[in-house]
Amino acid sequence: MLAEPTGSPETILVCVRGNSGAGKSTIARELRRRHGRGCALVEQDYLRRILLRERDKPGGAAPALIGQTVRFALDHGYHVVLEGILYSGRYRGMLTALRDGHRGRSLFCYLDVSLAETLRRHLTRPQANEFTSERMSGWYAAQDVLGWPDELVLPETTGLEQAVPAIAAAAGLPQTGRDDDLLPNVP
Repeated sequence: MLAEPTGSPETILVCVRGNSGAGKSTIARELRRRHGRGCALVEQDYLRRILLRERDKPGGAAPALIGQTVRFALDHGYHVVLEGILYSGRYRGMLTALRDGHRGRSLFCYLDVSLAETLRRHLTRPQANEFTSERMSGWYAAQDVLGWPDELVLPETTGLEQAVPAIAAAAGLPQTGRDDDLLPNVP
């Protein structure tokens, strides 16, 4: 089955995947901030946990909603930064359809961070009290890469100041934003 065409030759899709605590949200938010207006941020946790209040399980509605949200933004001329754990076993079909159907450039990035490092990083996060290290250990999937030839895999030694420009350059996502681009009521 062919993926339905989405976006335009000018739109850019960046997908940042990895385990909980790997740094996905921080990197994705910074990519969007540095780009400025015209770049949508699609967060798996927001759509799945907040909007749907759904557990990440086989047959859930989240993959379809995430894919539809990304396509909507691309079809309306936005670049998209999609971030989430996005386990390959549950999300590969949706991610493949996005990659194959997107008329513009797409970059899929995996943050390859060890369990020990994700647990260490988790202790520094605002949500550290929301779930335990034991729960995070149960969610951990080692090297859950998609295995696509052009997938960008960044090791845990890659800091934010290296990751953001590396991902932006690989995707062709311009980094020209200003902080005032995100202020309300500013034309």
